Amino acid sequence: MSKQSKKKKTIGRKFEAIHRSRELAVQFLCSLDIRPEQDFSQSLELFLSLDGFVQSDKPEVKERCRNLVLEFWNRRNEIDSLLLRVLTGWRPERMVSVDRTVLRLMILEAFILKTIPIGAAIKEAQNLANDFGTEDSQRFVNGVMFKIIKYFEAENSGSSGQ
Repeated sequence: MSKQSKKKKTIGRKFEAIHRSRELAVQFLCSLDIRPEQDFSQSLELFLSLDGFVQSDKPEVKERCRNLVLEFWNRRNEIDSLLLRVLTGWRPERMVSVDRTVLRLMILEAFILKTIPIGAAIKEAQNLANDFGTEDSQRFVNGVMFKIIKYFEAENSGSSGQ
């Protein structure tokens, strides 16, 4: 196997692990969304424990999931505030839980933390919505992601002229 083939295989595994950590984050956050009375820390530890749902996942996947969930949890008000500004006539609590969770994660990663390119965030949001959401989730999430992009473009163009 050539060096380039090995590199592509390694990169592919890395993206699979990142995607898997997002899948787990969506599942965990949806469970909290559905049952908000759960204790966040205890639920997260149980979810990621050896006896938990993700027992067969690699440690780096679990750790990335933990970091993503913790970052989301600490910034959830900021994320929802952005959703409220972008979605006129829609309150986040009216959305399907999976759609809301996917959007929140992609807003966090692409627009707040800026750890994922916007195009990749849109594709990932579509994939997660398709895997976990309703028949209409992928289209809905895609539309909201584009509204968010337009919102940030308008924000950036408005601030550059001052």
